[in-house]
Amino acid sequence: MFFSKAKANSKLTFNQNFDYLIVGLGNPKPHYFNNRHNIGYSIVQKIIEEKNLKIYDNSKFYTLYLEETQDHKVLFALPLTYMNESGIAIRKIIAKHKIPIEKVVVIVDEYNFPLGKIHLKQSGSDGGHNGIASIITELQNPNFIRLRCGISRNFGPGELIDYVLSDFSPEEIPLVNAMRDKAERGIYYLIENGLARASSDINANKI
Repeated sequence: MFFSKAKANSKLTFNQNFDYLIVGLGNPKPHYFNNRHNIGYSIVQKIIEEKNLKIYDNSKFYTLYLEETQDHKVLFALPLTYMNESGIAIRKIIAKHKIPIEKVVVIVDEYNFPLGKIHLKQSGSDGGHNGIASIITELQNPNFIRLRCGISRNFGPGELIDYVLSDFSPEEIPLVNAMRDKAERGIYYLIENGLARASSDINANKI
């Protein structure tokens, strides 16, 4: 499902204090939904649908959804820029909503990991990922959190672009669905327990 056409609730107050901004990277058109490159985007969409989250802020660059509980206040973002310009959307969100870079969590595909593996870390290089490179360039700061989701490396020389823009095969879907579930659990584990414990337990495959 594609969410960009809904209108934001104008009664909501901006510039609140948020615990985290959770961003799913991908390309914002329906025909990209099942691409390997869109695994981050699809994980955030999954959370939005399951939680029935309402739009908090909408612009031509992004759509934001708010989850507010007694203990936590979290924004979920779907950039409406394409993958290679993801940083533009994130820069605008954090400037408007006063979110520290250290509280930005980017969910992203990782072809150096086997399908199904997830890994949580803060900071680092772009690792050759154009979406991460865009964020680092726009923010001039690499200290955001990355939840990397493995899509495997089943491609030959010169085939990377076609591979990441291809859909998961029917045989891969059970592993993909399990990874989406694990990533969702990981996000909420991070929200509840903080980065240090979440990194340790997620990366040790304990959740």
